[in-house]
Amino acid sequence: MKVAIVGASGYAGAELVEILTQHNKISDFQVLVSEGSASSGLLFSDLYPRMQSVCDKPLQPFSKNWLEQNLDLDAVFFATPHEYSQEWAFEFVNAGIKVFDLSGAFRLSESADYPKYYGFEHKHQDLLDAAIYGLAEFNGETIKNANLVAVPGCYPTASLLALKPITENNLQQDDGLIVVNGISGVSGAGRKASLATSFNELSLKAYNILQHRHQPEISQECGQQVIFNPHIAPYKRGLLSTVTLNLKTDVTAEQVEQAFKNAYSNTPLVRISNDWPKIDDVSSTPFANVKWQFDQEKHVLVASCAIDNLLKGAASQAIQCFNLTLGLDSHYGLLPNSMTNSNNQGGA
Repeated sequence: MKVAIVGASGYAGAELVEILTQHNKISDFQVLVSEGSASSGLLFSDLYPRMQSVCDKPLQPFSKNWLEQNLDLDAVFFATPHEYSQEWAFEFVNAGIKVFDLSGAFRLSESADYPKYYGFEHKHQDLLDAAIYGLAEFNGETIKNANLVAVPGCYPTASLLALKPITENNLQQDDGLIVVNGISGVSGAGRKASLATSFNELSLKAYNILQHRHQPEISQECGQQVIFNPHIAPYKRGLLSTVTLNLKTDVTAEQVEQAFKNAYSNTPLVRISNDWPKIDDVSSTPFANVKWQFDQEKHVLVASCAIDNLLKGAASQAIQCFNLTLGLDSHYGLLPNSMTNSNNQGGA
């Protein structure tokens, strides 16, 4: 397979590069940045010295001319701003190149929602209709045949992994309040320097309450309206989401346990934890750790999920989706022994 990463200079793009250097189904990959980027022409390892002698490829400026000269690509990963992905994904899809987009450009199903939540007019409702939401543990079968995958956001990934075993089984109280509290490290804000995310300025705080762009994404994908409260904290990487909701009065603890077991009994990257998940348990790994507690008397469920926001919340999840389109296990190349399973044609 020949692939390209557009936006390889950012944090998520860099994680993609590191994974792809170890993926034995990739014969070649190219690393690109936007035209005019200060990183253009530098070696990837100039930006990320830990990758010296591992990936010393030059960061090429992406343009339409570059695309016309590289139509033999099998797939492209976009780790770019939302509007940029929306503009260029169309060109790749039309050229028959599979697109895995890590931005929010194709996560919402209606173009009318983009001015409100993303600040731009979406020009491609046809692509929104065709895009498959890339939550590998739940959408594995549809991802397999996708030409355009909208890789979920980091907050929605953790939130949905905690919530969907319940909503998929319709155990939640009808029209009940669902509250999602999420906390992310500062790498989720991107690589560009900002006073707002400087360690010297930042303290734990909530932000964008009742207006964050991930609220409609979580609601859309779990089929229920949620209240999403994002927080940013002064640590580098990792994310924790905790979901609180009422379940129907006749739901038992055994039903809740079975719902989570059914969802994650065959998903190597989602682990049901004995203890409440910690950031340190998943940081710099592709895993998601999930735990729940159910008060049957009060009909209240609390579920938490911890992930690395740059991996399971971005790059490694994109690779899961890529693997599925190749007919591989989604965790192929992401775990030490997963490459032995290359003949498995199964799901997530």
